[in-house]
Amino acid sequence: MAPCCPGLVKTCVFALLLCAASSAFAQGRQADYDHMQRWQTATRQPIFRNRVQLHWLPEDRGGWYRVAVAPNEHEFVVFDTATGTRRSAFDAAKLATELAKQSGREVQPRQLPFEEITLSADLKTVSFTFFHQQWTWSERDGQLTSIAERPPVPSSPEPADNPRRRRRPGQASPEGTQTIVRRGQNLFVRQAGDGAERALTTDGVAENFYEDRMSWSPDGRFLLAWKTVPGEDHKVYLIESSPRDQTQPKLHNYDYHKPGDRLPVSKPVLIDIAAGKVTPIADGLFPNPWSLTQETWSADSTRCGFLYNQRGHQTLRWIEVTAATGAARTIIDETSPTFVDYAHKQYLHRVDTTNELLWMSERNGWNHLYLIDGDTGSVKNAITSGPWVVRAVDRVDEEKRQIWFQAGGIRPEQDPYYLHHCRVNFDGSGLTILTEGDGTHRIEWSPTGAFFTDTYSRVDMPPVTELRREDGRFVCELERADVSHLSKVNWTTPERFVAKGRDGTTDIHGVIYWPTNFDPNERYPVIECIYAGPHGSHVPKEFRTSHYGQDLAELGFIVVRMDGMGTSNRSKAFHDVCWKNLGDSGFPDRILWMKAAAEKHPQMDLTRVGIFGGSAGGQSAVRALEAHGDFYKAAVADCGCHDNRMDKVWWNELWMGYPVGPHYAEQSNVTNAHKLQGKLLLVVGELDRNVDPASTMQVADALIRANKDFDLLVMTGAGHGSAESPYGQRRRADFFVRHLWNREPRGE
Repeated sequence: MAPCCPGLVKTCVFALLLCAASSAFAQGRQADYDHMQRWQTATRQPIFRNRVQLHWLPEDRGGWYRVAVAPNEHEFVVFDTATGTRRSAFDAAKLATELAKQSGREVQPRQLPFEEITLSADLKTVSFTFFHQQWTWSERDGQLTSIAERPPVPSSPEPADNPRRRRRPGQASPEGTQTIVRRGQNLFVRQAGDGAERALTTDGVAENFYEDRMSWSPDGRFLLAWKTVPGEDHKVYLIESSPRDQTQPKLHNYDYHKPGDRLPVSKPVLIDIAAGKVTPIADGLFPNPWSLTQETWSADSTRCGFLYNQRGHQTLRWIEVTAATGAARTIIDETSPTFVDYAHKQYLHRVDTTNELLWMSERNGWNHLYLIDGDTGSVKNAITSGPWVVRAVDRVDEEKRQIWFQAGGIRPEQDPYYLHHCRVNFDGSGLTILTEGDGTHRIEWSPTGAFFTDTYSRVDMPPVTELRREDGRFVCELERADVSHLSKVNWTTPERFVAKGRDGTTDIHGVIYWPTNFDPNERYPVIECIYAGPHGSHVPKEFRTSHYGQDLAELGFIVVRMDGMGTSNRSKAFHDVCWKNLGDSGFPDRILWMKAAAEKHPQMDLTRVGIFGGSAGGQSAVRALEAHGDFYKAAVADCGCHDNRMDKVWWNELWMGYPVGPHYAEQSNVTNAHKLQGKLLLVVGELDRNVDPASTMQVADALIRANKDFDLLVMTGAGHGSAESPYGQRRRADFFVRHLWNREPRGE
């Protein structure tokens, strides 16, 4: 029998303490706060057999990995791709005994004093280094052999003058004979031999200057250069009230453009280097640009192209320019009556050899890939299609004419937010879903690409790691994460829950966090953790031992999260709900979801519902009390972008549109402050550089003018997300105990 482990004794004692604390119903008493802290400590424990980093043999015949199996304990595993098997790399007990005998040092089988091994081709012999000495272990005959002492290799200091780190001003031509440099507002060309310079441009001025940004044609004849008209200055000023290095406050400022501001505008020009000819490109196809990016040249230098993103984000256009004349034409014209999500659903890949483009679009209502003819701009074929979405492109093989990508909803029987990995041919044939398990997936390819590891999990299922062939065929299971030790502390997983949204047909997906000391005979207040930013979806999908919001559940609340309409990664119609409508925040879906959950779980008391969130979630939390105060009773709003005219330009104009219209004011938490019902705690960091702190203070001002009661917590010296500090979390918890349990926190 193995000797008693001191760590195990501590774990058992801790489990008894936690169970004792769990025996009574939680209502925000001191014992409940203590219980929450013990739970937080417990769930910081690592899980085991969940991290697998393969080390491959040549030709992907197999390999090995080291995996943690318990605190400070590990195993070495070898796998064989030919037989589809995995096994222990060696008899660890025998190896430890022999290594201790020959080295004179203490060695434990699951604490072997090396982290890497080298395998023989037949996977039967293992080599490793221990105490500066090379050892070989034969699994066939159990023989350990010491080869020779191996002194540590000293690290070589990097030369002080490393030419790879030197900064060379300007941009050299493809053949290296000329360099373009900028002086003042204009461009000059410098010869490599004698260093002679001549002016390429003379029309650059402070109000319309040439940038350092430029792109040579492959033959070195042309330069695509950029002239910029500066935008307006918009600075945000912050007062650091309590600096640690002086008594007096400090004034800070930073550049920060907001919706409606006049932004810098860059326009392209073509320069014939030898002739010194500058040809402006007529901007009729790209008026009012938000950005012109991704400039590229064709291999034969006859044409260049760039991506035009119109301000307001309703047009995304690939424009091609003929180098000899500067004439521009539209190849791809992507438009939307709402928005084109250029920041998260935009992909362009040029196939120069065939003059084709791979393009991402939601034109059919779902985010998919298209093959575009580079000469005519016509769609040669839809590469992917169906009621699911392409989430990302991982790799393109132009020679095989294949694309590897990530998809959501491609397995209709699973959660549509789960990521699966796929492969498809350029012509849309051969669509292969490479991953299978019911969960969200991450993969890693072998050196030759013949195999990959697939690790998948769910919020209610620990990670499973499988080995698969390049076409997705199953080889073997490598590991299944071990969380059995967490059962000793009454640990539980979130519950996945699905209910219909406002249209009665669309599934809304979310999770429910239960107190670990849940009593089915009691009724609990409900707290929603909200983040409704349209740039993504936000309900966790992967396994964690501790999810954000679970700490509040341990105080005696049922905590919920869901992705309502207006968030991303579903259909275009699902996403479009947010357009010029951020105040919606998916509340019609969220409230229906909670009502459906309460029908299944009557322990959810919907007469006591709270809500909290930060940044865009802070905006939504206040909106809940202004627009849905009959349902939500208390809210904590951290660093909210409460008025979309006050927040960063790119994020807000993408969803709220440009120019700034009356809908900005109509959905402002400032404008609607007089409608506030319920209890509100506003939290703001005085040094927030993400969201202007004045946005929160303007809500406070409007509430004061409307004679509304509220609490305000200004976090001195703190930035964005200050409510996630220990003090901020404690104040948030106290607020909900006070207003949803109707008792003073930590009382008896």
